Amino acid sequence: MKILFIGDIFASPGRRIVAEHLQQIISDEHIDLAIANAENSAGGFGVTPNVAQELFSFGLDVLTTGNHVWDKREVYDYLNREPRLLRPGNYAASLPGTGLYMGKARNGVQYAVMNLQGRVHLPPIECPFRKADELLASIPADVKVKFLDFHAEVTSEKIALGWYLDGRITGMVGTHTHIPTGDARVLPKGTAYQTDCGMTGPYDSVIGVEKDTVIQRFLTQLPMRFEAAKNMVELHAVIITLDETTGRATAIQPYAISEE
Repeated sequence: MKILFIGDIFASPGRRIVAEHLQQIISDEHIDLAIANAENSAGGFGVTPNVAQELFSFGLDVLTTGNHVWDKREVYDYLNREPRLLRPGNYAASLPGTGLYMGKARNGVQYAVMNLQGRVHLPPIECPFRKADELLASIPADVKVKFLDFHAEVTSEKIALGWYLDGRITGMVGTHTHIPTGDARVLPKGTAYQTDCGMTGPYDSVIGVEKDTVIQRFLTQLPMRFEAAKNMVELHAVIITLDETTGRATAIQPYAISEE
């Protein structure tokens, strides 16, 4: 069985490259479950119901998010209506949405997708380590395939959670920093891991935003209106191969497409 996870889809350039390539990736790589982080898919800041529906129409099965999920208020009610769009599960339970979705993959295998957020240099929400324990305890024992998008700023927090969950989930891939890391590996007890998958969007930018504006912000410290960049668009993802009877990963492969 194979899982495709696409890193932070940024604005319309990110959505376009996914639309153009997703079905070919699914076919060529024999993907059974396609997941993507969509927290910046609407103009680079947040996600809307219409954008989420567009992404599902491309063939994505589950969408994860992060701290920017709250940027567009029109998505709040939608989070309660569309369980395939997740928000980090360690935000307060009273907020819209959930951090866990369970379904059946294309090959009929049951799976669980989880979404959590780090706390270092991000809002001081519930502990992601303890919330991971809580979410895992709620998943039926016969669901062996379990994937986590951990949306976090700090490398050490991501690595620590990866080790904490090794052998208890199929894979954990980090998002949020928009820069792919070169440490994809299968941990000793069978959990596929990468600190950050990278961004799917315009790389002629500062993490998706027009670079000149960001440079001026650093030079002057004045408020600036950030706009999504448009050029040098790349798709960054990972493909996890796993044993569906045990839920253990056997391989993790970074996957990238660059527009010419």
